[in-house]
Amino acid sequence: MNRTTLSLIAGATALAAVTGFASLNAPAASGDNTAKAATQQPVERTSLLCPQPSTSEIAETAYTSYTPVTQGAADSGKAELQAAALESADSASGKKTGKKTVKPALKPAEPGKPATGDGSGAEPPALVGTAEGKFAPGWTVQETTAVAAGTGRGLLGTNCTAPDTEFWFPGVSTATSRTDYVHLTNPDDSAAVVDVELYGKDGTLKTTVGEGITVQPHASEPILLSTLASGQQTDLTVHVTVRSGRVGAAVQALDDKIGGDWLAASTDPAGSLVMPGIPKDATAVRLVAFAPGDQDADLKVRLASPSGLITPAGNETLHVKAGMTAAADLGDVTRGEAGSLVLTSTGTSAPVVAALQVVRGKGSKQEMAFIPATRPVGARATVADNSSKGTTLALSAPGQSAQVKVTASAGSEGGTAATKTYTIKGGTTQDVDAPVPAGLKGTYALTVEPVSGGPVYASRTLASAQEGVPGFTIQTLPDDRGTVAVPEADQDLSVLLKK
Repeated sequence: MNRTTLSLIAGATALAAVTGFASLNAPAASGDNTAKAATQQPVERTSLLCPQPSTSEIAETAYTSYTPVTQGAADSGKAELQAAALESADSASGKKTGKKTVKPALKPAEPGKPATGDGSGAEPPALVGTAEGKFAPGWTVQETTAVAAGTGRGLLGTNCTAPDTEFWFPGVSTATSRTDYVHLTNPDDSAAVVDVELYGKDGTLKTTVGEGITVQPHASEPILLSTLASGQQTDLTVHVTVRSGRVGAAVQALDDKIGGDWLAASTDPAGSLVMPGIPKDATAVRLVAFAPGDQDADLKVRLASPSGLITPAGNETLHVKAGMTAAADLGDVTRGEAGSLVLTSTGTSAPVVAALQVVRGKGSKQEMAFIPATRPVGARATVADNSSKGTTLALSAPGQSAQVKVTASAGSEGGTAATKTYTIKGGTTQDVDAPVPAGLKGTYALTVEPVSGGPVYASRTLASAQEGVPGFTIQTLPDDRGTVAVPEADQDLSVLLKK
């Protein structure tokens, strides 16, 4: 093995450990220099992007940052969130008209303890965040906004997301009662060029406005979806693709009658999907799915309840035509029990993306939230901004039974961490009695780690009544990707360099 080859492998290994965005498999070599199997190492740098929370003058926004303690992580590091510039001119022109310099006072002191900040005030900006060293593995930031009145009133929450190059959002709408924005945030030093496509019940909606949108460096661009296509449609899917650069993307859905919330991106298109943690008191559940390929998808619809898998009467299957958005009203499908929706292909494994719109309350006292299809917890997942009251953790094992460890962190202002272990039977969903830190003051984080058994899916519901309206928001808990696969050398590479 020559010096050039060694340099390439060392450089690629370092890149994987720093970015945390890819796993590395070294090519096989002959002789004594064959690489061993890759091992998981903590990532050394993580980026998160938080969308602009609200333009309402009466909105109150809180941020919570948390990094779980990770074995093998660096001894030092830092994490910070900075305000992004806000573009309000024609996005296609790339012209910025203003820049906000206000940022929440959020300074994480150490892994294992949440840090909180206030993002309230007039037009708070989107945030661009970076964590390095010991703060990087599993870093999570929760943005929670309470809006007392007006369009989209209620409790809105989202996990700040990592930048990427493609996003799917089934469940958006341009109906008369809805005002939906897709927020694009660019964390990098060069401009990003983005396309936004809309798909309805009859296929692609024609638009030229959504092509080649420029998002300036370290800037955020909210795009009103109703301006991208004419006419109103209740059920749409948004596809965000990045031509150059990368962005963070999230949809803010605001309704005149049933409140508002953030819709996070669905997991990648797949033949089987899980949407965990439908509240047991949900009064209306609407499923929206989209088939991005060239084949129709026929899906079996089941509910993973506390007692097992159930097929909803009247909604046993869903047919999704290729390139089109389909929807089904499931009503009060949970019937007073915890539940997760499980979609599986009944024929060809045509991939789909999907999300649920969930409503609680009745009449004028309704509020909505979303549950996108999500990845399993994997090795570990964390959600921040929990309180002793109003927090519900749902765990689902749609296949085999699983044992799960849940850790409540120390409180942001005091309290001692606590841990509980649960067994979730195969095919069920359980709203578990999550641990709470002893002597809790402030908010805390919940970290979920499967111990044994099959895949586990999870979500957290935050509930807070707003003037009699049952305000709530739901965040899924996919794997935090806090580690990256790095190959082990079979021998000391410095010895080879001397040859």
